[in-house]
Amino acid sequence: MSQSIVTDVARIRSMTSAEALTALRSSTEGLGCQEALERQRSFGKNLVEERRGTSPLLKFLSNFVHLMAILLWAAGTIAFLAGMPELGVAVWLVNVINGLFSFWQEFRAGKATEALKRMLPSQANVVREGQIREILAEDLVVGDVMSLAEGDRISADARLISCSDFRVDQSTLTGESNPVRKSADASLEEGLSTAETPNLIFAGTSVAGGNARAVVMSIGMATEFGKIASLTQDVGDEQSPLQRQLDKLTKQVTVFALLMGVLFLLLDIFCVRSRPAEAFIFALGMVVAFIPEGLLPTVTLSLAMAVQRMSRRNALVKKLSSVEALGSTSVICTDKTGTLTQNEMTVRQLWTAASSYRVSGVGYSSQGDLTREDCSSTDLAGGSAPDEGLRLLLAGGSLCSNARLISSKENDGRLRVLGDPTEACLIVCAQKAGMDRQDLERRMPRVRELPFDSTRKRMTTVHELDEPIDGASRVAFVKGAPNEVLRLSTRLRVADKVIDLDDDLRRRITAAYDDYSARGLRVLAVAYRPLSSDDDGVPDALSAYTPQLIERDLTFVGLEAMQDPPRPEVERAVAECRRAGIRVIMITGDYGLTAVSIARKIGIVRGGRPQVISGAQLASMSDDELRRALGGEVVFARMAPEQKLRVVESLQAMGEIVAVTGDGVNDAPALKKADIGVAMGVSGTDVAKEAADMILTDDNFASIVHAIEEGRAVYANIRKFLLYILNSNVPEAVPSAVHLLSGGAVPLPLTTMQILTIDLGTDMLPALGLGTEPPQDDVMSQPPRDPHGSLLTRGLLVRAFLWYGLIAAGMSLIAFFRAQVLAGWDGNLPMIGVVNPFDPAYAQATTMALAAIVFAQVGQVYNCRTNKVSLLSVGIFSNRQINVGVMVELLIIAAIITLPPLQAVFGTTYVSVQDLWTLLPIPLAVIIIEEARKGLFRMLPAPSQTAQAPCVSPVKEGR
Repeated sequence: MSQSIVTDVARIRSMTSAEALTALRSSTEGLGCQEALERQRSFGKNLVEERRGTSPLLKFLSNFVHLMAILLWAAGTIAFLAGMPELGVAVWLVNVINGLFSFWQEFRAGKATEALKRMLPSQANVVREGQIREILAEDLVVGDVMSLAEGDRISADARLISCSDFRVDQSTLTGESNPVRKSADASLEEGLSTAETPNLIFAGTSVAGGNARAVVMSIGMATEFGKIASLTQDVGDEQSPLQRQLDKLTKQVTVFALLMGVLFLLLDIFCVRSRPAEAFIFALGMVVAFIPEGLLPTVTLSLAMAVQRMSRRNALVKKLSSVEALGSTSVICTDKTGTLTQNEMTVRQLWTAASSYRVSGVGYSSQGDLTREDCSSTDLAGGSAPDEGLRLLLAGGSLCSNARLISSKENDGRLRVLGDPTEACLIVCAQKAGMDRQDLERRMPRVRELPFDSTRKRMTTVHELDEPIDGASRVAFVKGAPNEVLRLSTRLRVADKVIDLDDDLRRRITAAYDDYSARGLRVLAVAYRPLSSDDDGVPDALSAYTPQLIERDLTFVGLEAMQDPPRPEVERAVAECRRAGIRVIMITGDYGLTAVSIARKIGIVRGGRPQVISGAQLASMSDDELRRALGGEVVFARMAPEQKLRVVESLQAMGEIVAVTGDGVNDAPALKKADIGVAMGVSGTDVAKEAADMILTDDNFASIVHAIEEGRAVYANIRKFLLYILNSNVPEAVPSAVHLLSGGAVPLPLTTMQILTIDLGTDMLPALGLGTEPPQDDVMSQPPRDPHGSLLTRGLLVRAFLWYGLIAAGMSLIAFFRAQVLAGWDGNLPMIGVVNPFDPAYAQATTMALAAIVFAQVGQVYNCRTNKVSLLSVGIFSNRQINVGVMVELLIIAAIITLPPLQAVFGTTYVSVQDLWTLLPIPLAVIIIEEARKGLFRMLPAPSQTAQAPCVSPVKEGR
């Protein structure tokens, strides 16, 4: 047997059942045991293979050798060389803690293939040598005949050879929850996707109803399920925008720190005439001072705090870096069912020849009303005179179905459907009119069913009556495709009478059907036939009833139009995305007309004629054609897994940061490829959850928007941290530069140990507090930032170095010179002559310079919380973490100044009460100066902006 027979799906589906068995060298008796063993040796076991990836050890080590980690290892080493081992250990501990945390997050994330394996059943029923046997699913081979019944999981791709009322839940592959009816007939229809082919069933799906036998045509990685597993494994992990920018920032900081170190080394040697060894130690200290050691802890804390806030808003994040990726998202590719909609089919419109009706209420709750289109209420339950045509429409729809509604303890007591959701909503609609299903079944018990099949496109149930209908004691209700039911009808029920159907009436019914369809509604028709004992051609025995005998001369009753309604909060969430410059693109397994209707209703589509691209059309499009289509309003319908992946890849090639939502196995490749994969927590499969970066516990699109808001806040907080940390470099560097440029005539205002104290001691905790800032009010009014931009923008550097930094540097120098004057300096150089590091006057001056910087930084950390708006508008002391950080900062500087052991280490001394009163106003003065700048900035006219928010420069700063 050749490999081509196994994979030639197009050929097998067009064959009859007998031909398919022959092509696969099998029979209705199944394979022999020896033949099965030989085929297993040829084709292997029915397993989803897992490719060997990077070893856990290498993954672990990679968290300690990225650019920022290497820079911190170097900084710690420099601290050791400078004779400060305590600081070296502190820097290294920062690195170790972040590496361990990152490894744990990644370890929990990458298990998509394991989840794929868990979805395949471990046992399968097959026919071997004419007998049904239970075997391990992994032992299935091509040509095996599977025996399937309701509730079974399907273990391999197969061609049906016989079935009875057979329905399959293919939601794991297609994302659509409605069970699909299958047939064993040859499929000759062109343009069908593999999943749409009625005589094929697939591994990883389940039997929703009926029973069947099917011959296996593909196993393991050759199945549709295996192909998805292969796609998922082929998609490599990519860096988030934040990780890419941190790498870029690390390179910038490294170059800047080294340049400053070289500059200070040369100045110390040539201007101050220091010995090279002393100059080198001083330069090393300056290099460490310019490295933001707290950046990684701040990023981690910012992300962790955002994760906590997001979890309270129904979004669970598996990978910390994914939080910020959400913040830079420019496109959301979302499925429809269950995410934008409620995944609860609801009847919205009814049509009878006498009138049409609106149906209120949502989902499977019986709360709701029927209202005539002329706005008069129709209360069948309240005793008003009913329209008999409407009563028969509702009763027929409710009785001619096999669905059941049960209360689900796992879902807070909400009703869930057993069976077809389309049939369930017909039952609920009747209940809204006071027609209880159990009462209907008691008065009109079912005695016969002619199941739905894809050829007839209808279903019929026969009922005994306690009250005659049209003089008959038995009735057949027919429900199905409107065109098929209308074709078989010869009469029409108009309220309480029956009239013959003519061409005008048929056109009127067809027009109503077309109108509902154009609005994206799914439409079913209901008809009935009274079955009297004197009917010609109708046998007395129920077992002799056939579709040919019963489904004719029908009386047409009406239409029921239904839709899976949008979630009520989605329209607002989509509008917020649009305001934030984020495009929303629907990619669904549903039909295009339905998809466009929902997209228009919730605001995804606004134009007159959006482009609808089906899976079949996408297959014939080039990459350039697809990218052109993605430039406008577009909806994707009937998509296969590899096609959804292709859309995501095309958007990324266009420079977009893409978030993708999904819940099925079919979504796993796209979820993994996306910059941020979002899985549904309620309806999602394990595969989708493992492949995703984030899980929505409420399956709600609005929760994604909340998460984007948090992600944008994270990025803003990292920039606030950088602004704060970088501005402290200036008061560290400027006094040292004054010393060097004066040729040593001005003593060094800060020692190397005091400089490092600011970086790793007093600055650290307040800076971390900036990482906990909640989202500001206008964060969703800004366009998505440029993913290729830099964390260090020109505006941030100007504020850090030329504004905040110079203010603090000025105050530090003033404090230093003031102490020198009080020590007896008369204005002539040198101030104290040759400086003795242990001289009390020099210690007093450097202590005041150090304390002035720390007190200035107290004010600056509050200033960094906003960019334009007043600090008063957000509450000066509203961030508890910053307040605690400032208190610790003040305690640290107090301990360094007052405790003798620390005085000896840091070269400090006591400050007088007079000196303290000089220092205390500094934070308030810094805040007042900055508030004046912000007030002046707000008074300036706003720059003109284009009409389209997304076109605003992505590096424009917000609050």
